[in-house]
Amino acid sequence: MTDRTTPRIDNDIYNRLADSWWDENGFLHILKTLANPWRLPYFRRVIRHLEVEPRGRRALDVGCGGGLLAEEFATMGFVVTGVDPSEPSLDAARAHAAKKGLIIDYRPGYGDHLPFANESFDVVYCCDVLEHIRSWDAVIDDIARVLRGGGVFLYDTINRTTFSKLVVVKLMQEWRLTSIAPANLHSWDMFIKPRELKASLERHGLRSQDIRGMSLNVNPVQLVASARLYKTGRISGAELGRRLGAKEGSNLALSYMGYALK
Repeated sequence: MTDRTTPRIDNDIYNRLADSWWDENGFLHILKTLANPWRLPYFRRVIRHLEVEPRGRRALDVGCGGGLLAEEFATMGFVVTGVDPSEPSLDAARAHAAKKGLIIDYRPGYGDHLPFANESFDVVYCCDVLEHIRSWDAVIDDIARVLRGGGVFLYDTINRTTFSKLVVVKLMQEWRLTSIAPANLHSWDMFIKPRELKASLERHGLRSQDIRGMSLNVNPVQLVASARLYKTGRISGAELGRRLGAKEGSNLALSYMGYALK
């Protein structure tokens, strides 16, 4: 999701690499096999716990990119709308949804100026987005505006810790031997501590209910080895995500997810 005020972050990659959302060898496709197996079971569990019947309920994907999550929510039965400022990513999302026979309404827009009326959606989710934009608090504000009373907000983001700097910035982005991410994909000072996000949720009328962490199913040596295999073209992005094996846990030091109610 592109931000108009953050020159240090290269969010233009979502335009340049839009063809890689659904390409198993592509960088952006890593999110499908790395992040979705971690967050989707949790989101489904929350929806069941809250007894939300997906059929006919409207869901908004803020920063939908190429539609990796939007298609999952549509498959659950939600009437899904996806919004993102990257037109090439939206084109990729539309093409793949058509191929799968899924009806998803993809629209251009920014998270802090959502092009929808107040209380338009039963569920709103925002993943892999907040850590890329300086105005993330304004995004939370506008999400609260378009969410109906009693609605559910689901999210994930990256914690601002020494560990996240080591893994996400140094190992994955800066160190020559292991860097697999584009330069300036992330800036550590833009990562968000859980207490900061919780305060924002509460300030905008969203009651935080739960926060869960993420851990990788590899040790540091295996992490470095897997990154090298991908960097040298010996495994695909999809395989890299599977090898890292992100899973839900109680440790919030790297990434975390949660939900709030309006």
